[in-house]
Amino acid sequence: MSDSLPPLPSLRDCGSADDLARRCAETLATAIDLALAERDRCQIALAGGSTPAATYRLLGQLHLPWERVDVILGDERWVPADDPASNARLLRETLMAEGPGAAACLHPVPTDLATPEQGAQAYAQTLAMLCPGSPPVLDLVLLGLGEDGHTASLFPGTAAARERQRTVTIGEGKGLPRITLTAPVLSAARQVVFLVSGAGKREALSRLLNPEEAIERTPARSVQPRTPPLVLADNAAVSR
Repeated sequence: MSDSLPPLPSLRDCGSADDLARRCAETLATAIDLALAERDRCQIALAGGSTPAATYRLLGQLHLPWERVDVILGDERWVPADDPASNARLLRETLMAEGPGAAACLHPVPTDLATPEQGAQAYAQTLAMLCPGSPPVLDLVLLGLGEDGHTASLFPGTAAARERQRTVTIGEGKGLPRITLTAPVLSAARQVVFLVSGAGKREALSRLLNPEEAIERTPARSVQPRTPPLVLADNAAVSR
């Protein structure tokens, strides 16, 4: 990342939670279309958690060349693939449940390996295969925002949030080990979109948009792509 000031995120108030999901699905679809107009395949990293589920259901119904889209996870909890907390399971039950999105090429974190470290190493190899380069350049990254200012599994005060050499590392949050892409990889993406919903996210959103906010307190600010990140939020999250 450059020593110059990063571009400020661009905030869009999308209205209701339903409107936010539609706007986000349309934004992701446009980014996928644009990437596939320039390259044979498109690589996207998607967020987990409950917020993007409605977006993924809508996105999966859109008629895109999904067989040319590689889907990876921005982060994953170290749980079995069928665990309700699994982000890969979320994508299978939403984006890929039925309709055109079922043809997407999902590359889940191998949480069946012996240790999280082995899982992180294996996922780094997957990423390098899909996106050769240092750092690997994804076409699109969708991120969430936690009430504590974390994104992916880059939590305040953790080694994962400070990692600048590895592409994939081990995070720790809410009592679970997690596999996460690191800030340099997230920042190298051609387009970064934050999806923020709910009144509980107001303070964190304000911190994300504050150019003087410390990265240590709000690791989401460590994601600094060359072009301004797009922040899509609903009315409840946007502080007046």
